[in-house]
Amino acid sequence: MKSDIKSQWFSLASKYTKDDFLINSLWLEISKHYSEKNRYYHTLTHVQNMLLQAKSFEDKIVDFDALLFAIWYHDIIYKSTKKDNEEKSALSAKKSLKSLNFNENRLKNIQDLILSTKKHFLILDKNMDNAYLLDFDLSILGSDWDSYRNYTIQIRKEYKIYPDFMYKPGRKKVLQHFLERETLYFTEAYQVTHENRARENLKKELELL
Repeated sequence: MKSDIKSQWFSLASKYTKDDFLINSLWLEISKHYSEKNRYYHTLTHVQNMLLQAKSFEDKIVDFDALLFAIWYHDIIYKSTKKDNEEKSALSAKKSLKSLNFNENRLKNIQDLILSTKKHFLILDKNMDNAYLLDFDLSILGSDWDSYRNYTIQIRKEYKIYPDFMYKPGRKKVLQHFLERETLYFTEAYQVTHENRARENLKKELELL
């Protein structure tokens, strides 16, 4: 999987620079962060799943490359004990993509896309790009129960520093927050294919906590 996703990074980044050393340096940084030992869900597998979904909706997305870069960097900084992961990830994206001479306006959009994953609400609404990014990110919630259950186990491992008496109330609060939303997903496509099952999964997890 790693060689395949690496080639996807090179294919994207090479549109903006011919400096293979730079592209590889950025890849090594991405790979290092997503392979940290405390990660079980927020890994390159998660990035790959989002990239695959993006490809399926490419014709619906206005700035496809910006969306792809946002996917690559949205979880590059991730520590379960911190509350500023998205902000730091956005700054990491800014620093890295500046080295690719990326357009400032597009770079700001990428940062906003990343920041929108903090609370999973739209920051950019001039097109549906932000909506699709958020739906790709939360698609696991609307998967089959076995996949969802495995996701919850991985998330629990990422929060293993916290004992159950601390973790469970926090997790319940997150689940209830999502269930109280009018819709979990922002695009019609994901509302049709994922919404009902996601709500069933969230309710089932709540019952099991």
